[in-house]
Amino acid sequence: MRDRPLVDVVVKLGGGLLAHPAHFDAALQTLANAASSQRLLIVPGGGPFADAVRHVDRQVKLTDEAAHWMAVLAMDQYAHLLASRLRCAELVTALPDIAAALGKARLPVLAPSRWLQDVDPLPHSWDVTSDSISAWVAGMVGARRLVLVKPPGAGTGGVDAYFHRAIPADFPPPLIVPADQTDALRRAITV
Repeated sequence: MRDRPLVDVVVKLGGGLLAHPAHFDAALQTLANAASSQRLLIVPGGGPFADAVRHVDRQVKLTDEAAHWMAVLAMDQYAHLLASRLRCAELVTALPDIAAALGKARLPVLAPSRWLQDVDPLPHSWDVTSDSISAWVAGMVGARRLVLVKPPGAGTGGVDAYFHRAIPADFPPPLIVPADQTDALRRAITV
């Protein structure tokens, strides 16, 4: 890791939060407030956008390659939604964009498809979800912490099958926070 990380905390904001509007809005407000004193990076989940890809996959059996990139593009869609809802946000697509946004005191929201297509670091499988992508991103930006914000009732477990291979070996264990626990989220994103 870098001596001074580019990002303090990578926050993966699960797309399942969209089914819980009050908790979704509270999580966004918590992140916006913390962004004034923490260098955060938001990595979107796939949520209903990735669910649409899963539905199509069940209907017509996509190749692993097609399903992977379509699901990554679903994350981009959610990134656009998040950036439009956060007054302090800036949509970013690559490492230099993250640094530039933070340099302008903006909250970067990663639309990961371009970066992932450029380096293609992860297997093309449903074993890899936005959880693994956020773990890989946390390592690439040298973050001090990874926080996975899950929908209310999701508990504090449950990452995808590839997650522990995507996260750097020397990385601290991720914190998994259900979105209905605003105080826990506030504590988790403070380093």
